[in-house]
Amino acid sequence: MQTIYYGGNILTMEEESTIVESILIEDGWIKRKGALQEIEKEAHPLEVEKVDLKGKTLMPSFIDPHGHISFVGPVSRMADLSGCENFEDVKRALRQYIEQQEDGQGEVIIGFGYDHTILEEGQHPTKEILNQVTDQPVFVFHASAHMGCANDALLQRAGVDSRTEEVEGGTIGRMADSMEPNGYVEETSLSLIQPYLQKGMELDYLKLVEEGQDVYIRNGITTVQDGAASLQFVELCKALAEEERLLIDVVSYPLMDTNPNEIFTSNPLYAKQYHKRFKLGGYKMFLDGSPQGKTAWLTEPYEGEETYRGSAWYSDEQVKQFTKQAVQDNVQLLTHCNGDAAADQLLRSYKASLAETEQPETKARRPVMIHCQTVRDDQLDVMKEIGMIPSMFVDHTYYWGDVHLRNLGEERGNRISPAKSAIDKGLPVNFHQDAPVIKPDMLHTIWSAVNRKTRSGVTIGVDQRVSVWEALQAVTIHAAYQYGEEETKGSLQAGKLADLVILDQSPFQVDPMQIKEIQIEETIKEGRTLYKREEK
Repeated sequence: MQTIYYGGNILTMEEESTIVESILIEDGWIKRKGALQEIEKEAHPLEVEKVDLKGKTLMPSFIDPHGHISFVGPVSRMADLSGCENFEDVKRALRQYIEQQEDGQGEVIIGFGYDHTILEEGQHPTKEILNQVTDQPVFVFHASAHMGCANDALLQRAGVDSRTEEVEGGTIGRMADSMEPNGYVEETSLSLIQPYLQKGMELDYLKLVEEGQDVYIRNGITTVQDGAASLQFVELCKALAEEERLLIDVVSYPLMDTNPNEIFTSNPLYAKQYHKRFKLGGYKMFLDGSPQGKTAWLTEPYEGEETYRGSAWYSDEQVKQFTKQAVQDNVQLLTHCNGDAAADQLLRSYKASLAETEQPETKARRPVMIHCQTVRDDQLDVMKEIGMIPSMFVDHTYYWGDVHLRNLGEERGNRISPAKSAIDKGLPVNFHQDAPVIKPDMLHTIWSAVNRKTRSGVTIGVDQRVSVWEALQAVTIHAAYQYGEEETKGSLQAGKLADLVILDQSPFQVDPMQIKEIQIEETIKEGRTLYKREEK
């Protein structure tokens, strides 16, 4: 089957603003692009479908370089706290959620998405607040997913009390002048609670991952990531793949503490290659927390603090062990680094591991620093030297830009997500949303990178703004490069997959402040339409 698209703006993403008149798709691949008359001569008259774009824009579909598809579906089933502005809103949202639940569905009430930095109280909704909602166990996740709060019923079930010690790299909140927990848990101490949250989601996980897949598809994304996969979720994705229920490509990165090498060696069909749209891409490691939660590990104290700089998740010895394993196994390593101290630890360890390996080629592994919120220029230079890719959560400029100015001060706050500095140094920067931390809305991400406006309307770091072209590269060809898939994805070129998205307007032709208003009209994976916006 052949399809010709014509009659609109067809952005190839090969060179800036390059537009062609038409493109021919055959059996899921791009066969040719160019003048419509020439394309029509090559097509088979009886087998071709002609699609008039009617002035709309067609371009390569978006590629998610970092997210958590396995959690996007489950989070959609939790109480939505993202719009809460105060504690009363949190309690109201949880009560409404409880009323809507079917009898017996879930023993633990779970909410997701509150943000203490925008709540009127400026604090976390600890157990004193959550105890007012219900006698059932309750847990609410912060929007960053790096912290959250439990009520007394859940603390008791989990056995967390005044005698419970904090997990290294984590925090347990305490009542004033007491060791009694107040319900707040942070970073690695979340592990004390998480085993008990499973009972809050006794659902069909295969169906939930499919629902998460649909969220990406509606946002024009056809390659996604499970970036911190447990063995359980690797098996879930394999099951979906074998049942041919994956409609888009899913790349999984098992956590370093799940014995990822064993996962790779026991699954040769998926190791570094797609099998029925699923592949194991590499390993994932966390080194710190989040700057908005003041848990990112910095070299200098947070604004207003004398010594507090956040904290490391692992010792240098442990990190060296992890990086050495990834280098020796010759797999890509994705590492969560928000703070510049965490970035120092990663770069120091990774460089040392490369120096000790017998395989001199470094760039083929394409290691990735995830988030890079406070990465410095000297660190970007080292990243270029060793072929490390910066994957930036640039939407921080909007969602938490005002918070970063408070937490980090003017100089560091304005430099958050330094995309332009990285691009100017020749690094293949890409952008992500860390879904479900925020929704996988690539057009909002492009808007954030181009405009760098905070929630309050402040422009943050004018010198770190990027062009529309640079932002589009970050979510197409540069994201494909991270996965080692630049030969088959990321631009409209003969011989590449027909992974496409149709937009109602061209990002090049609207006011930069209107980019986030552009609508996804259609998402196409290998020539097959997966989503089409209903006409109103």
